[in-house]
Amino acid sequence: MFRPSRRRFLGSTLGAGAAAVSAQQRGQPSRPNILLILADDLAAWMCGCYGNKEIRTPNIDLLARMGTRFLNGFVVTPVCSPSRATLFTGRTPMQHGIHDFLTPNPVEKPPQGQAAPPEAFAREVMLSDILAREGYRCGYVGKWHLGSDAAPGHGYEFTYTMLGGSGPYQNPTMSRNGKLVTESGYLTQLMTQAALEFIERQEPGRPFFLAVSYLNPHTPYDGHPQKYYDLYAGTRFETIGWEPEAPNALREKEMLQDIVGNLRKCAASVTALDDQIPILLDALRRRKLWSDTLIVFTADNGYLLGRRGLWSKGHASDPINMYEEVIGVPLILSWPGEIPVEATRPELVSFYDLLPTLCEAAQAPVPADRNLCGRSFLTLARGRTFPKGQAWPPTVFGYFRNTQMARDNRFKLVIRDGGEGPNELYYLSRDPREKRNEYDNAGFVTVRDRLRRQLDGWLERYGS
Repeated sequence: MFRPSRRRFLGSTLGAGAAAVSAQQRGQPSRPNILLILADDLAAWMCGCYGNKEIRTPNIDLLARMGTRFLNGFVVTPVCSPSRATLFTGRTPMQHGIHDFLTPNPVEKPPQGQAAPPEAFAREVMLSDILAREGYRCGYVGKWHLGSDAAPGHGYEFTYTMLGGSGPYQNPTMSRNGKLVTESGYLTQLMTQAALEFIERQEPGRPFFLAVSYLNPHTPYDGHPQKYYDLYAGTRFETIGWEPEAPNALREKEMLQDIVGNLRKCAASVTALDDQIPILLDALRRRKLWSDTLIVFTADNGYLLGRRGLWSKGHASDPINMYEEVIGVPLILSWPGEIPVEATRPELVSFYDLLPTLCEAAQAPVPADRNLCGRSFLTLARGRTFPKGQAWPPTVFGYFRNTQMARDNRFKLVIRDGGEGPNELYYLSRDPREKRNEYDNAGFVTVRDRLRRQLDGWLERYGS
């Protein structure tokens, strides 16, 4: 497999802005190709460009320098299937009906997993449906985990998908356009090769949408090439902030028995993912598609990795948690000539905002009958301001089974079981690690009640 060096990767991107100008001068379509790179269980805090000093993500960091990095990107639900459903439909879990990760063996106490999507989910309008109707060629590679894994449908003319939400990293069974194939090799590289196959078919003049949904760094942590494990053989992870096992830890407790050892394995998986990015971007350049492509890099949920004495995500504890580590994900946009380089944005944006954002970029209409709660943040990504009288919403919302969340720039409110609790309120500006619960503090009643009204309004408006 051809793999460009970082020097070549960086050098070939420096002229991207000029290339974009020349493309516009040639009269090429203004609708961009869209490449969505989606990681699994990759928290923002795990990436170097978001401050991590021990997990190596040089190519993600470079991609951030090549575009705009959102400092506050959040998922609605800190677990994979409902988060992905929100990403591709723009709708809340209450609307699309996937409330938890899909599994044939859900657990009752405490509730974990969902056996299948509701029947109505097949009628959801997804981003790919919208773009296909607008003339985009659509491809999907990797983890789907929304039901019908072997054949996602929804306007995709090329699919190469996993069966289920996890599996082995070596010699996997995949579905290629609906036909099962037993592959030989490393899953992550196989996904990249399938993505290259789709890109090689594309020609300037007709836009495409390609989602590349990697399993990395999701468990299992075995099966990655040895060179990635070797990178971290001596790393002690002294800056990660992990803690001894918490009393309310639930899922994957065995990971907490050897935190440093498992951190090394997870970090290896992250870096293996990171190494795929220059391969994808070099393919765009070789096909002369680079200057007309909007690249989005994000993840379906965050992860704790020993922080707070917990290992995984929203299900890591009982009760369900909405900690910053599990709702905060990387969100990087790069589009030569359209999105500023080496830029950051502080606004709070959510997964439900991605569909309207990508529709605006593609000049595609957002479905008017879907009662979508998000709005496009393309203006922010372009470094521009909204027209007078308009402003970006200051609050994002979350929903996971019996737990709901409202978060603004200073505070986070977590409500459980309709208010019966346990409930939480954190003053994030002073307590970013969410150590002190201010819910019953009389000094924060006004803040608590304001966020509760906003949360109740969101649930009422987008609860069905």
